[in-house]
Amino acid sequence: QVQLVESGGGLVQAGGSLRLACAASGRAFSRYAMGWFRQAPGKEREFVAAIDWSGGSTAYANSVKGRFTISRENAKSTVYLQMNSLKPEDTAVYYCAAGRTAFIYNTRESEFASWGQGTQVTVSS
Repeated sequence: QVQLVESGGGLVQAGGSLRLACAASGRAFSRYAMGWFRQAPGKEREFVAAIDWSGGSTAYANSVKGRFTISRENAKSTVYLQMNSLKPEDTAVYYCAAGRTAFIYNTRESEFASWGQGTQVTVSS
């Protein structure tokens, strides 16, 4: 089992940037893929981005492609989500998740075994 703690959320104006971080402990971080999901009020949780164990392969939701970048530092057991050109529709609780395997086979929630508590991101217009 792995424990995940997100940080970096907050309030930002539209067009601004935030960087989320997720620190992992309890399991060999470099052995599994990582992902970010988000849940807006009244909506289901949705996939945002994922990265394989090495950082060599990434995947993004169409809604964030070109604006968000996922990265990881295995030496620090941390995954990041750099969010640029933020829009009000990006407002949500953002969750990081640890994959069941080292690779990204798909982006369904069922592919991720452990979840953080979430961090709130609010983008004002």
